[in-house]
Amino acid sequence: MTGFRGDSIDERTVDWQGVVTARYAVTQTLRYEYEKPIANLQHQLIIVPRLRHLDQQRLANRLSASGVGPLALESDEFGNDIAAVRVPRVEREIVFSLEATILRDHRLGKTCATAHDLIDPRWSGGRRLTRANDALSAAAAELRSLHPNQHELAQEIVHFVHDHMTYTKGVTDVFTTAATAFAQARGVCQDYAHIAISLARAAGLSARYVSGHLLGEGATHAWVEFLVADRKHGPLVLSYDPTYCKETDFRYIVVAIGRDYDDVPPTSGVFTGKSASKLHGQQSVRLVEVTYPA
Repeated sequence: MTGFRGDSIDERTVDWQGVVTARYAVTQTLRYEYEKPIANLQHQLIIVPRLRHLDQQRLANRLSASGVGPLALESDEFGNDIAAVRVPRVEREIVFSLEATILRDHRLGKTCATAHDLIDPRWSGGRRLTRANDALSAAAAELRSLHPNQHELAQEIVHFVHDHMTYTKGVTDVFTTAATAFAQARGVCQDYAHIAISLARAAGLSARYVSGHLLGEGATHAWVEFLVADRKHGPLVLSYDPTYCKETDFRYIVVAIGRDYDDVPPTSGVFTGKSASKLHGQQSVRLVEVTYPA
């Protein structure tokens, strides 16, 4: 397996408008520390970027756990790659390590969707995290009345969420609903994505949650894919980042898609024992190669 080492390219020197392909090296480490030994650890990881997603392709990957070795991947109902780990006993710590090589190539079809995507009930129904309350429903109705075109509606939802929210760490968590975050008008990327999804679905627009990486950031990121019908081009995927109020580009790497965060938590698990645990995480996304038109 190759592709994990090499020099990095400063993304600030890249003419992104002209890039045909970009290759990345992704590394991520999750280390759990325990105060005393634990037993029957059952853990799930959703940190390996999807094998194929629109114009993105995973070329290589290696996921392992200390004391266990390489981990096998299974596919969930959304096509994400999941690793299920079962460890009889952990003395003091366990470390999960990922290395992956990712290619983005605009020739692979960035915006292609299927007719089924547009009617898939998973992308239109409300759930705990994204269910619209009266305030969100009213905002969605107004946005839809002003922007009946689906493409324009998706763009305006992104602008609306970005303008309404103030990025603030520490005021929400993974259990915070779109309604709560919208009411307080503060939150992080996950909240921005949940609010955009809630508005979209309330306005009759299919949308899904995306977890992944943004080049240049030191933490995981979240954004939204809208699924729209276009008379000229057919079903389309419109990928937008409400946090930064822009369409996503080659600097974004998709790890998983789902209805909301509950479908794609990067790390989760249970164990037997009375021990506090502490999670330490590190990640790196390096740009290692770009190509331009010949």
